[in-house]
Amino acid sequence: MLKQYLWIFFISMVPIIELRGAIPVSQAMGLPLLESYIVCIIGNMIPVPFIFFLARRVLEWGADKPVIGKFFTFCLEKGHKGGEKLKSKAGRGLFLALLLFVGIPVPGTGAWTGTLAASILDMDFKSSVVAVLLGVLLAGVIMGMVSFGIFSFI
Repeated sequence: MLKQYLWIFFISMVPIIELRGAIPVSQAMGLPLLESYIVCIIGNMIPVPFIFFLARRVLEWGADKPVIGKFFTFCLEKGHKGGEKLKSKAGRGLFLALLLFVGIPVPGTGAWTGTLAASILDMDFKSSVVAVLLGVLLAGVIMGMVSFGIFSFI
């Protein structure tokens, strides 16, 4: 059973898949939803401080390198687009916009992209982490409900 929890923990740390993929995997494994939810939230949130403080610097450093430059530039542009989209739609409600951006489980949004966008927008660390955490909690609730078929139309 520990091995299954480790699987979902590490799946929830993977960009793009994150908690949104790990919750359904946990339910397919037959794990209890509440324990899975907690494990997946922790796994999804562990990379957030590293992304906030390091990702932007690493991506800017590698954007002009021969082999990795295109990918790093793509990541920077993705974060910048996400950040600008949030800023233009949110205005002063940037916290709520970031929370919803992370919390509504659609492809291309999540803790990784949201944190990178917050970093690029120069949001303060504390409010960024709180907004991302609340968004991850919301995404987990939505994915748990989807896993149980409550939102079968999605």
